[in-house]
Amino acid sequence: MAQWIKTQFGSIALLSNHDPFPKTDQALIEPNGLIAISKTLEAKKIIEAYKQGIFPWFNEHEPILWWSPNPRLILFPEDLIISSSLSKKIRKNNYRFLIDNDFSSIIKHCSEIKRKGQDGTWIDDRIINAYTELHQSKIAHSFEIYVNENLVGGLYGIVLDGVFFGESMFHYERDASKIAFVLAIQHLKNMGIKMVDCQMKTNHLLSLGAKEISRDRFIQLLNTYIKT
Repeated sequence: MAQWIKTQFGSIALLSNHDPFPKTDQALIEPNGLIAISKTLEAKKIIEAYKQGIFPWFNEHEPILWWSPNPRLILFPEDLIISSSLSKKIRKNNYRFLIDNDFSSIIKHCSEIKRKGQDGTWIDDRIINAYTELHQSKIAHSFEIYVNENLVGGLYGIVLDGVFFGESMFHYERDASKIAFVLAIQHLKNMGIKMVDCQMKTNHLLSLGAKEISRDRFIQLLNTYIKT
């Protein structure tokens, strides 16, 4: 049975590896979606979390923080928006798009890229080790863009049945991550993916067709699209 920590905003579950996650309606309103804390991060716990609409997100040197925000940002593959300028770049085809060619480099670059408003990274060794294990189990996947044999952009995430859970992306050349994202979504759609979890709202993802839905609706869709 999980212990509970009282804060000024409400109670948060303190989980051991064997404790189940709380119901998502027990997540805090502020900070939005914080639902549990744990000391370790295991691959099987990540899968358990995703199936319930929960994901890990924390800073270096922090305990593992688990979140289920409301609302949730998602993308239905058929709603993908490709601007005319981006479409032109994709048609130009002066790059190589590869899948699972170099997962370790993708997650490493995602951890190292400088992001506006962030001093550090949430992709520390705990994340890298857990998601690398998931990649070795063919659950985590990377989507990569190369120009002149140089890796210039990409993203990684988790596939569970009909849902892709996007985790992070990076680029070193303009629009490289957008190209990777568009081609990844097209590939995932062909695989039968019905929904992409984008987690938190960003203008970048909104411009590509993502939209917010309620957490309850998101979990209903998870239960529809994940069968195992």
